[in-house]
Amino acid sequence: MEIVNQNVLRKDNPLLSLMHLSQLLHYVTGFGGFVVPLVIWLSSRNHVEGMNEHGKAAINLQLSLLLYIVISIPAILLLGLGILGLLLVAVLGFVLPIVNAVKASNGESPSYFLTIPFF
Repeated sequence: MEIVNQNVLRKDNPLLSLMHLSQLLHYVTGFGGFVVPLVIWLSSRNHVEGMNEHGKAAINLQLSLLLYIVISIPAILLLGLGILGLLLVAVLGFVLPIVNAVKASNGESPSYFLTIPFF
């Protein structure tokens, strides 16, 4: 009888890049930028090499951005500082997934700065 090792992780850099780029769905459709990376991460974290690390980083970014938005909205009343915070969140939410998608396609680890490590 032949024994097949089911615990071999495959290297799938395009899927890692797609997971990072799926965070941009907020800008295209208005929703899905949190749910789609979460589904990709949960469905393939045990099968793709590096998916657990990249998925945690992407979800931590989305949760951190949500927290920054919640903090920035009341801060609008404080001399408009919340508007600056919202602009910063919009720029970071657009640039960081693209940078990390390129890193994932090159086989590098993700680096999201200003991210609170929830996971």
